[in-house]
Amino acid sequence: MIEVKPSGQACGAEVSGIDLTKPLDNAQMAAIRDAWLEHHVLSFPNQALDDDGLERFSRYFGDFGVDPFFNPIAGRKNIAAILREADETSPLFAENWHSDWSFQAHPPAGTCLMAVDIPPVGGDTLFANQHKAFDAMPPEMRERFEGVTAIHSAKMAYAPDGAYGEADEEGRSMDIRPDESARETQTHPLVRPHPETGKLGLFSCMGYIIGFEGLSQEEALPLLTELYAWQSKDEFVYRHKWKPDMLIMWDNRSVLHKATGGYEGHRRELHRTTIAAYSG
Repeated sequence: MIEVKPSGQACGAEVSGIDLTKPLDNAQMAAIRDAWLEHHVLSFPNQALDDDGLERFSRYFGDFGVDPFFNPIAGRKNIAAILREADETSPLFAENWHSDWSFQAHPPAGTCLMAVDIPPVGGDTLFANQHKAFDAMPPEMRERFEGVTAIHSAKMAYAPDGAYGEADEEGRSMDIRPDESARETQTHPLVRPHPETGKLGLFSCMGYIIGFEGLSQEEALPLLTELYAWQSKDEFVYRHKWKPDMLIMWDNRSVLHKATGGYEGHRRELHRTTIAAYSG
């Protein structure tokens, strides 16, 4: 029987009583989706999933999303390796708060990560609950951000001159593919209802959000900085600690996430799938 144990933090829950190496029935799928929508981040310990199993699990929750700036692992189209070798000295990947691929016209509903090689220390993943962040906003702050349309772009990360651009390629283990298409922009409301629950929340943050419609950069930057500081307050954050043979999935429509280090001298590898936008 499926058991869901909340983390006791701002979001997140651990799911047990299920074997993900076997196909799920409709009742199991429904129970996991309900828990996902309620807790936003789910972890599944003691699941020795191979890549076939990871793909099968991901497809229960939607089509595969498009990962525009990662090359997939050999022999797969929909799995990317989040990898850092033990001797790597390049800057930590994804160490800033973000929502995956928010610059797409239809950003992904979720992301799955399967533990392949987990270091004995460090490497926690942080999640910030953006429903709680919105609900806790003081009225005067909420007034400044409600009705605002945010401009999203991947240019600061994945353009050839971005953080993971051509100058970053040497010495990095991850197979990242920067491209000029990263300079394209896409707009989304900053405050929007969750497409399945209808609950209002903040969507994405500074990094992929490069400005607001109708505001100059001089006007937008202070607002973006204020927003970023608010979204990532400790009271909204869940710290996830990895274990071997663990799968996690999170809701990109509800949380921000970021990587942390602290495992220098150890190898770390996770296999990632992306769940496409919810289509009803």
